[in-house]
Amino acid sequence: MRFGIEEGGEATGGSTLADRLLELGLESALTMDGYDDCAIGILERYGMESIVIYDKEKVIQQLMDEGCDSYEGALEYYEFNQLGGWHGEQTPGFLSWIGGSGESR
Repeated sequence: MRFGIEEGGEATGGSTLADRLLELGLESALTMDGYDDCAIGILERYGMESIVIYDKEKVIQQLMDEGCDSYEGALEYYEFNQLGGWHGEQTPGFLSWIGGSGESR
């Protein structure tokens, strides 16, 4: 899995995730190439740089859509290559929904 500011690739609103991050002044934030549609927000932390947050289940679903043969296979790939990849303080994070609101994501 390659991390970096992605060039190209369409996202919502006709702009890339990298474009939206630049507009927010977050040009140093790392992103996962090819996963713009899985990005759900920015995590702000006191005294630290903001990071991009991805929806864990959307990432796993994309892995399955791209060829992982099962949920378990996609989860294993995610845990080792994406969650397990540390690229410094700007490494993206992953959100797991805890529910309780009655909504499904």
